[in-house]
This record gives sequence, structure tokens and C-alpha cells, in this order.
Amino acid sequence: MPTECKKRAVLVGCNYPNTFKELSGCVNDAKAMRDMILSRFGFDSENVELLTDEPESKYKPTRANIMAALKNMVDAAKEGDVLLFHFSGHGIVDRIDPHQPSNKGEAIVPCDFNPIFDVDLGQLIKQLPSGSSFTMVSDSCHSGGLIDKSKEQIGPHSTLRGIALPVDYKTRGISLGTLYQCLQTVANVIIATQGLFPTRALGNAINTGTDNMEGIGSILTTIFGNNVSLKFLPHDERDIVNLRSLTEDEGILLSGCQANEESSDMGASDKTGGMGFGAFTYTVLKVIRESNGALSNRQLVVKVRNEIIKLGCGQQHPCLYCTDENADVAFLGNQPNTTTGA
Repeated sequence: MPTECKKRAVLVGCNYPNTFKELSGCVNDAKAMRDMILSRFGFDSENVELLTDEPESKYKPTRANIMAALKNMVDAAKEGDVLLFHFSGHGIVDRIDPHQPSNKGEAIVPCDFNPIFDVDLGQLIKQLPSGSSFTMVSDSCHSGGLIDKSKEQIGPHSTLRGIALPVDYKTRGISLGTLYQCLQTVANVIIATQGLFPTRALGNAINTGTDNMEGIGSILTTIFGNNVSLKFLPHDERDIVNLRSLTEDEGILLSGCQANEESSDMGASDKTGGMGFGAFTYTVLKVIRESNGALSNRQLVVKVRNEIIKLGCGQQHPCLYCTDENADVAFLGNQPNTTTGA
């Protein structure tokens, strides 16, 4: 007898308060997405995990907490279940070839600046049972390519260029140099207040590192130990994890922009009802609210592309990466045969 299919979600909003990379709309994005999936898509609140970095939040969206929430969701998944991961915050990329956009090296940035890379997401997705589906909606810079191997349905080959970002909007991206600066601050706070790690080790990591992936990996592993991306583990440890690449039919990605673009963080204005939002999340929810029925993944992204221009954010081009079949099934609907399993 078939089991009842469930819908599960992990929703993350990182505003990075009291940092020089603070944003204004990410927590609102996560809360608005929660309201939408509860009211419109049949999610049960007990299967929806919300992580925000508001001062009063007891369960902050650190890398460890986000990965734990995602692992719990994946471990609980059964055949036929629909899983959603919505991330709103900063993104980074360590390598971009404008002539051949890379699908390796993209990452999202939790509130503790300990990145989650595409390889980490892939490691989780490949553990899903056959017949379940995993949809990621990422409102962050460089978000195209966060799910490895996903087929481009709407992406770089059908976009316009050269439109400037409105002056009252911020971008949701962190360069490698900026990430290194943020990690230096984290390390210095630990040295000054907590004493949890040897001061000399942290000092050496700060002084000898550089603003490239090697230097960032050094400082991350000094601060967080093994709680870092698979990208930074020693080669022998990565081999043990069995890092097979995903196949084309594993995962559905709706990204706020292409891998070589930045997503917009909009401050409170008349356009957004006096609240801050991410341009991508805001338009996704607007299109869904104004639709008369279910939208396919492809229809949703096409409509969002049109709406985002009206907000003045034509410099970013939302993308869709998934199989041909999943492009034309309902967004967050039951989607058969979308994963091959572990």
C-alpha cells in the first residue's frame, strides 16, 4: 500500500546584521515563502524549518545548522515526497569563465560566513530516495549552477546584457576578498572573547592566508574544524565521502540570476509594500499570487523574468535548471522519477 506523500521545506534568510555586508530583505523573503507554501502548496507547518538571523532567533542559520536541517529533511524523505530548500542571502563564486559559464565553485553564505558549496548540496541530493524531488530556490548572487549537472532550461543563452542596477538596491554577493575579511573578523572575535581555539593558530591562519580559496580554506578549517565544505577537506577524506557527480535528473534549481551575475536586495519602498525583499523572491511570490492555477517550473521562471524587469532589476536573469520533464511539471507539485537515489 503506497504511503502518503509529504512536502517538506527548509527556508533560510540571512540579513547578516551588524556586519558591513548587511542586507535588508532576506529574512522577509524566508518568512514570505513560508506563508506562501503553507497557504498555497499544501505544506504542513511541522514539516517546514525556518532559519533566520534575527537577533531573537535561537536557531541561527549557521552552516552547521543549515546542513543539519537539510540532512534531517533528506533523511526523512520517502518516495513521492516533495522537498524545497529556499535560500535568501549572499552568494559567492570562485571561478567564472564568461565564455563558458562554470557550474562548479558556486556557494551560498550562511550567517557565520562558512560557505555551503555546490558539492555539499550535491552530496545531500544524491542521498534522496528514488521518486522524491528536491527543488532549490536561491535568491543569491551567482546562484546559477548551485546544483551540479542540472540541465539548463532557461539560462545564459537567452539573456540580455548591460542593464545597470538601480542605485537604491544592493547586490547579494560577496567576493573572495570580502569573504576573507569577514572571516578575519570572526577569527579576531574568537581570539578576543571566547578563547575556544589556540590564539597562535588563528593568528597564523589570518597572517599567512590570502584572499583566495586556499587562504579561505585555511582560516575556515582553523575556526570550524571539519565543519567546513567538502571543498576544503583533505583529498583522502573527500575520497571516503564518495563524491560522485550528480546526474541530470537529480534536483531542480530556480536561481535568481546566472552564475556570472548578481541578485538584487531591495530596501523598503512603495514597490514592495514598505518592506525589504529580494527581487527574485518578491517576483516569484507575486507571480504565484497572481496566477489562476498551477504554474510549471518553466512558466514560473519565464513570468518572473518579465516581472523582474518591471522592478528595475533587468541586470539579473533568473534561470531554471532541471530535466525536460521537470521543466513542464507544476512548481512544488509531485514530480515522479526526478532522482535516481543514492
